[in-house]
Amino acid sequence: MAKAYQLPYKLLSISGADKLSYLHGQVTQDINLVKDTNFLWTGHCSPKGKLWSAMRVFALNENYFLLGSPQEAEASHRELNKYGVFAKVDIAMSNHHCFGVLTDTLDDLCTSLGIQFNDEDNACNFGDGKALKLDGKRLILILAANQKLPEMLEVEPDASQFEINGILAGEPQLNDNVIDEFVPQMVNLQALNGISFKKGCYTGQETVARMRYLGKNKRAMFIVHGESKAPIQIQDIEMQLEQDNWRRAGKVVHQVYDTQAQIYYALAVLPNDLQQSAVLRPKDNDSVRLHIKALPYSIEDK
Repeated sequence: MAKAYQLPYKLLSISGADKLSYLHGQVTQDINLVKDTNFLWTGHCSPKGKLWSAMRVFALNENYFLLGSPQEAEASHRELNKYGVFAKVDIAMSNHHCFGVLTDTLDDLCTSLGIQFNDEDNACNFGDGKALKLDGKRLILILAANQKLPEMLEVEPDASQFEINGILAGEPQLNDNVIDEFVPQMVNLQALNGISFKKGCYTGQETVARMRYLGKNKRAMFIVHGESKAPIQIQDIEMQLEQDNWRRAGKVVHQVYDTQAQIYYALAVLPNDLQQSAVLRPKDNDSVRLHIKALPYSIEDK
């Protein structure tokens, strides 16, 4: 039986006559590319080009939806509504439920659930909700309030295994400590095709373009992991220069602890020229060593 995990994600819905033009002018993605059969990554920035959120965008029932962490959804909800009063648009927190699915037999599961993805698609309608295909073994099922999870899916109480897979895929998710701190390239949105450099103006575009064309960006998001006998929560990471000499290296944007394996996983924004052999640790914590794991994609500008 495939395992399902109730995810702590939130969704924003964007509806109204001006929904496309309004959202297009607020985020890094070309919203004209969003179809019923796909989802795309996008960033929502402040006027200074700092991210309120890094979220997935998709279409459902002729509306647009943004999917991300509760902190990201709340920040984007607040900021989008500031300017939404000047357009025919309604921005609201959605009451959809979100489940992650992990399986080694994704094609068979999709057949059993009545889900069909064409070769180039990564999204399709699922009853009154939506199914998003993340890779060869992960789905996100977005269910309407009146929609039940299929009985063939066994719900696990702890979503950490699903979130660890997201970290290993290098998928950004911002927490409270880093909202409004990083430009999109610092969390690798360009590597996930989440930035359009051809779409025209949007909030924060000048900073994002400067990072690309003037080579100003000196940071990137890395996967870090390390053994820890107890759960840990980290904000700042230090890098070892010499035996007893450590220097602040960067910040954690998302983290999960694997209780069974006693391994800590995180996504952290660090200097983009950092060597994979670098030795890291939580700030002022000499009992845990963190190591860099290779990203599954290139962080060069596309």
